[in-house]
Amino acid sequence: MPAMKPSTLRIGYRYRPNRLASEYDAIVIGSGMGGLTTAALLSELGKKVCVLEQHYTAGGYTHSYERNGYEWDVGVHYIGDVGAKTQTRRMFDFLSSGKLEWAPMDAEYDRFYIGDKVFNTRAGKQQFRDNLVRQFPEEETAIDSYMELLAKTGGALSAFGMGRAMKPWQQTLARPYLNFKIPSVFFRTTYDVLSELTDNQDLIAVICGQWGDMGLPPKQSTFMVHAMIARHYLYGGYYPVGGAWKIADTIIPKIQKSGGEVYTYARVEEIIVEGGEVRGVRMKDGHRIDCGCVISSAGVDNTFRHLLPTDVANKSGYTKKLPHVQPSFAHLGVYIGLKGTAEELGLPKTNFWIYPSNDYDAAVDAFVQDKNAPFPVVYISFPSAKDPDYLNRHPGTSTIEIVAPAPYAWFAKWQETTWGKRGDDYDAFKAALGERLMAHLYEKLPHLRDSVDYYEVSTPLSTNWFGGYHQGELYGLAHTSERMQQDWLRPKTRIPGLWLTGQDVLTCGVTGAMMAGMLTTMSLVGPRKMAPLMKQIYG
Repeated sequence: MPAMKPSTLRIGYRYRPNRLASEYDAIVIGSGMGGLTTAALLSELGKKVCVLEQHYTAGGYTHSYERNGYEWDVGVHYIGDVGAKTQTRRMFDFLSSGKLEWAPMDAEYDRFYIGDKVFNTRAGKQQFRDNLVRQFPEEETAIDSYMELLAKTGGALSAFGMGRAMKPWQQTLARPYLNFKIPSVFFRTTYDVLSELTDNQDLIAVICGQWGDMGLPPKQSTFMVHAMIARHYLYGGYYPVGGAWKIADTIIPKIQKSGGEVYTYARVEEIIVEGGEVRGVRMKDGHRIDCGCVISSAGVDNTFRHLLPTDVANKSGYTKKLPHVQPSFAHLGVYIGLKGTAEELGLPKTNFWIYPSNDYDAAVDAFVQDKNAPFPVVYISFPSAKDPDYLNRHPGTSTIEIVAPAPYAWFAKWQETTWGKRGDDYDAFKAALGERLMAHLYEKLPHLRDSVDYYEVSTPLSTNWFGGYHQGELYGLAHTSERMQQDWLRPKTRIPGLWLTGQDVLTCGVTGAMMAGMLTTMSLVGPRKMAPLMKQIYG
């Protein structure tokens, strides 16, 4: 659940027109996980790729920032499925040339405070199941049925991803197979599926306790994405050793391997389309970079509403398709620096999820209607406790992050203002929200009150300013059932030379964006050229 802030952790090479190569095989807009993955895989195939990042540091939601002697991540609060040689881990290892290390969190990696009750998760498939049964002994049959559903979705998730990489005619031929592999529960709401297994609302709430990782409560989210996230964390949570910024830092050398580069302070103003085909991009400074292959990792809304000429978006039909998708929830972030180490202060390697009740959807509705209602979810993360290298960079200190949803409409009246100069009324509103979130921290860990040295609050406008979004989107497009069934959300667009990558192509999160990068590369070069590379990655 990310936010964007200035940083001294500058990754990438600052853009200047005279620093560009004479020509590139591909241009990637945006250096988030999808963009970096696509660029790195293309580079491995011998392509010279230019990655253009409008922020001053590369990484998108995987970057970190420093202030007042502290360091925070902005989106990588934990990653799953990297504790063994899984497909996810193998891809990370390949992209980083084996230089990205992972530290495990506590076995109890997520703790849910639901009203006045406390539940937890345990790392390991059997441990996860047994722990649920321990907390809900009368629901063993329902829990086992749920675990079976998760097991069945593994192959379906792969089939869904491969379907997105196919050309339309290939997908038509493969439709019977895809329909066979993808179960009917996939596109139903999470709550509908779970309520057929049990009527125990606390159990449903615990199973859906990570809904913040996709940005939609269970009556709005699709079971497909719920299952993807649940499977992703079955074996626990992990954190990149050295901080989230190490992800981009270890991937960029692979992009440079074939002569490519990642440029920061490089804002793309327009995707140039001439004669019905992509011809390159025009930068904010007016400079034109010619290239017949442009890959957008800037998000579907940004690409079709803001980067493409309006007449091109209209003629290609995307303007009519955009109403079928909506931006995901916006958010607040609180970034806290403490005097004293995580060990001295007793900070856990466990995430806290705080809910006012077990009816998540009702809590969201109440909050949207009344900003004084309880936050529907408050997420607290302890990054310095998770990172065994943190004290080598910032001795004697520790950090905490708090994330909570906040409707973008609350901040829309300040959207044309400049970061850091939005006015006293904005600052007062932001400070009041920050104080409410800090109260949740002090309620759970009251001994920290005297150790807090510094904290700052970010709003959806921070996400817009630093991330290039327009409504403070937390996870790109909202992961509704309608969105997940939009066949046009695929790497290859109807506009020759324009491709998409990132979480809008597949699913949310760092891993979802990374796998979208793989699908985009496969769509672009074809399965035959991709096969040797896949064998190199997965063996």
